[in-house]
Amino acid sequence: MEEIDLREIKEGAIFVADAHYPHHGDDFLTLLNRLISGEIDTPQLFLMGDIFDLLFGYNSYIQTFSADAIALLRSLSQQIEIYYFEGNHDFLIKDIFSNIKVYSRDDQPQIFRLDQKRVALSHGDKYALGIVYDLYCRLLRNRYLLILLRPFEKQIIDDRMVKLSQKSICHPMEHFDERVEDILQSYRDVDLTIEGHYHQAKIIGEYISLPSLACQNQIAVARGGEIVFESLFTLD
Repeated sequence: MEEIDLREIKEGAIFVADAHYPHHGDDFLTLLNRLISGEIDTPQLFLMGDIFDLLFGYNSYIQTFSADAIALLRSLSQQIEIYYFEGNHDFLIKDIFSNIKVYSRDDQPQIFRLDQKRVALSHGDKYALGIVYDLYCRLLRNRYLLILLRPFEKQIIDDRMVKLSQKSICHPMEHFDERVEDILQSYRDVDLTIEGHYHQAKIIGEYISLPSLACQNQIAVARGGEIVFESLFTLD
């Protein structure tokens, strides 16, 4: 693909990863409300996965836990470009957000252009995690299985939501630099790789591990051809 054909990451674009709503604070709702009101101005919003602690398609009950955020996202999608990279906590969501460009795990990474750089974007749960994890992800995203389990949905979802609300998700990873080296073996012909998933908020060479909104209370912004981390509360 020629660079001229690549979609552009525009100046001021915002990247949000791993908000894990609704169990880890209301910062995501705060951001959405400020975007809708125009208090924060951006041409694009990149949602880099695990925005919700649990949200998946073919099930209406799970949506009741995050109905407010879902409604705000749908409203915002009428105002700006939104790209949603599904994570391991939010998947099969194209029908939920019909006006948002949603990329499944199989559709990731996607290549965009930032200034003159070819940039690979992905949630981050696809590479260097092993075959067992890969099989688990494929089973989890099987819509026929989700439909089959629908008679037991309330019990299963209630139990899972309680466990997720108690889960500790913020901690530094040991040997993360080595993990990055393994991940980058799967990214070729790009100048920059941007992922969420790990909650590390680190820039290691040409690899960006996005901050988790839930953990670092930060997002990332495209500024002058670079990606910088900023506090949600200093954005304007």
